[in-house]
Amino acid sequence: MTGGATGLEYLTILFNIAGMSRHTRQRRREPVASARQLDLVFRALGDQTRRALLARLAKSPAMVTELAEPFALSLPAVSRHIRVLERARLIHRTVDGRVHQCTLSADALHGADAWLAQYRHFWDTNLDSFARYVES
Repeated sequence: MTGGATGLEYLTILFNIAGMSRHTRQRRREPVASARQLDLVFRALGDQTRRALLARLAKSPAMVTELAEPFALSLPAVSRHIRVLERARLIHRTVDGRVHQCTLSADALHGADAWLAQYRHFWDTNLDSFARYVES
């Protein structure tokens, strides 16, 4: 930080928060998702196995044993990944006897997308400026 700027001033300058449009600032105040929920979603998405499980479930619901087939993991290991996805509310599991069926639940992804949308203007503006600089 330079010039004695406080942490908040530095972040405001860094992320160009003051320069955001009125529409973006208003959207920012809307509750997109709780901080804890966002932490759970991003933690779940941070693992390639869990992202692969979500990609598979985007095609159609599946049993846990079907989800485990393409991985060189034990069934308990895949079940642990599924529990992380459930806690993040990215999937829903139903149990019928010994059969566990999983389906994708996109609501949690909408919350993460809304959170990311707050920064879209910043990145678009800065990447456009960078592209103009590179092309000149």
